[in-house]
Amino acid sequence: MFPVSCYNTYILDHDSHKPAILGGKPIFDEPIAFNQPTLPPYETLSAEFAEIIACGQLTNGANVARFEAEAAERFGRPAVAVSCCTSGLILAEKTLGLTGQVILPSFTFFATSHSLLWNRLEPLFVDIDADSWNIDPRAVEAAINPKVTAILAVDVFGNPGDKDALTEIAGRYGLKLITDSAHGIGGAYKGRPTGSFGVAEVFSLSPTKVATAGEGGLIGVDSEELADRLRIARDYGNPGDYDCRFVGLNARMPEMNAVLGIASLEMLDENVRRRNDIAGAYRSNLIDLPGLTWQRIDTESLCAYKDISVLVDPQAFGLDRDDLASALAAEGIPTRKYYWPPAHRQTAYSGLVSVAGDLEVTDKVSANILSLPIFSHMKEADVERICRAVKLIHRQSAAIGASSK
Repeated sequence: MFPVSCYNTYILDHDSHKPAILGGKPIFDEPIAFNQPTLPPYETLSAEFAEIIACGQLTNGANVARFEAEAAERFGRPAVAVSCCTSGLILAEKTLGLTGQVILPSFTFFATSHSLLWNRLEPLFVDIDADSWNIDPRAVEAAINPKVTAILAVDVFGNPGDKDALTEIAGRYGLKLITDSAHGIGGAYKGRPTGSFGVAEVFSLSPTKVATAGEGGLIGVDSEELADRLRIARDYGNPGDYDCRFVGLNARMPEMNAVLGIASLEMLDENVRRRNDIAGAYRSNLIDLPGLTWQRIDTESLCAYKDISVLVDPQAFGLDRDDLASALAAEGIPTRKYYWPPAHRQTAYSGLVSVAGDLEVTDKVSANILSLPIFSHMKEADVERICRAVKLIHRQSAAIGASSK
């Protein structure tokens, strides 16, 4: 039981208290962060930073190699460090020699489909599963045609997709299976760590992720040969003799980022555990509230919980997603609408992509989803306060709805 002082000295459960959007006192005096990186103490890194400065080798050094080795031990196969997840996706698709169409979900961050267009590939969007919000293997198989050369799955919010079904489909049709696992580092599927599936899994290490290198990415790959080609690709396609074998990118990871990445990997399992605790606290606190539906996590999977998101049913909850977001913002609680609009409705993609089916589930999920604050060092008391705010807003949803008209 948290002390009353945690809640600005008023009782939130009292029906007469006004939500901030109706003129009441906000639950948070200062807005809480939506996401923050959980970082190691600087003093644990300073000596290595100083050594990098002293020797002057800022890229292509021992720290990147060590980071790759430690990631490879976690994945159980080779790992390649790159400048970001997007460059990792672009280079994985390039080195695999993909052509034609690639099947992927539209319910994803637009970097997923950006990577295909940079490679002059055609995104073929398919629908997602209504419960897990990951790509639906049935929709994948229905969309396969002679132009398709790969499946680009996404582990949405760190929830591992149906690896067994996607692996079987890819094998049966001779397709490459790649996963945009930007959110997924530290997760697991049936006891196997993310990073160990398909020909390549690509992770983000940006500041919003469960493990961070400041900026950066990791690629877990199925062969040393592919790892070697990716290391050439991240250096413009230059193997070291200045005779480029193909057109690559400058996608090298700096040495200082690798040092931070190594320290972040050491914290990863504990941070994933904490995020699962936070997600559990959200769910248990709001379990009896009508109109909220949580992402289904398979009992044999470990979700990394980069985000904790909920679907809002306007009829049952009393407010739609946008009104709930506005009411929470007034309380000092930021939210995100991940992902609205879905990728197939992005302005930039007009005339450049194909859609298989009507993507009915994607549109419904995208129009009603709301992501709540989560980070690995988040206080349980703050989760409790956010949940109390959601309950208060629900109780007074009629008044809030009337005020917005």
